[in-house]
Amino acid sequence: MVNSVLFVCLGNICRSPAAEGIVHKLSENSGLSLSFDSAGTSGWHTGEQPYAPMRAAALQKGYDLSNLRARLFKPEDFSKFDLILAMDNDNLKQIEKQRPAGDDTPVQLFLDYAPDQPVREMPDPYYTRTFNQVVELIEYAGNGLVSALRGVGGGASVAPAE
Repeated sequence: MVNSVLFVCLGNICRSPAAEGIVHKLSENSGLSLSFDSAGTSGWHTGEQPYAPMRAAALQKGYDLSNLRARLFKPEDFSKFDLILAMDNDNLKQIEKQRPAGDDTPVQLFLDYAPDQPVREMPDPYYTRTFNQVVELIEYAGNGLVSALRGVGGGASVAPAE
């Protein structure tokens, strides 16, 4: 049952908050009522707004991220969320290191929901400076995720398109 989704990146100031804000809006626009959040595998930016260039790139496309604040991923997130989506393989490994014994919450790469994209890991615009391209990739994968969630009526198991 997927009613809540957590997006996870390294610092929770670029990719994961952008995914949270963008997919939340895409979900609402499609009539789904789900819970979204984001977190980072490092606590460097806890309490901070998303990085200003990321906020600006998202706002250019109509997504306001200004109310979001960075937080650290915690083992308790496995019990709070039905699906955890990592931005890259390193984030995925860091998440799995915190998995409680016996927990079966699905954890996968966010770009699994954009299978025809050649990129499998979301680029980190903090380093690549590709903020606009990352927003577009998030929209693309977000639409794939929303389609998958709509396809199962929200509240059922969800798998990425193949």
